[in-house]
Amino acid sequence: QVQLVESGGGLVEAGGSLRLSCSGSGHIFGFNPMAWYRQAPGKQRELVASITTSDSNYADSVKGRFTISRDNIRNSVFLQMNNLKSEDTAVYYCNYKSHTGINYWGQGTQVIVAS
Repeated sequence: QVQLVESGGGLVEAGGSLRLSCSGSGHIFGFNPMAWYRQAPGKQRELVASITTSDSNYADSVKGRFTISRDNIRNSVFLQMNNLKSEDTAVYYCNYKSHTGINYWGQGTQVIVAS
C-alpha cells in the first residue's frame, strides 16, 4: 500500500512562487515514476511534470517556470513553481505509479494565483 500526502499549496500573487511537497509512505521504489498533476475547476486533470531516475518532463505550459525534484531516501517529490500565473490555479495532486501499473494519488493541495 502506498500513501501520498501533499503540502505547500496556498494563495499567491501572480509572479510569485510556491514549493509543493509530497511525502510518500509504503511500498515506494525510487525507480518508479512520480509526478504532479493538476485539475482546474471545470477541466480535466492534466500532467504538470513527471520524474524518473534519469529524466524529467514538463507540460509545455510550465516549462521554464516549474521544476520537479525527488528525494528517494525520503520517498518525496517536490514541485518548485516560479513566476506563477492565474492559469496555474488548480488543485495539485501527487502521483506515484507502481511497477505493476497501479496509480496512487494524494488528496491534493489547492493553489490559487491572484492576478
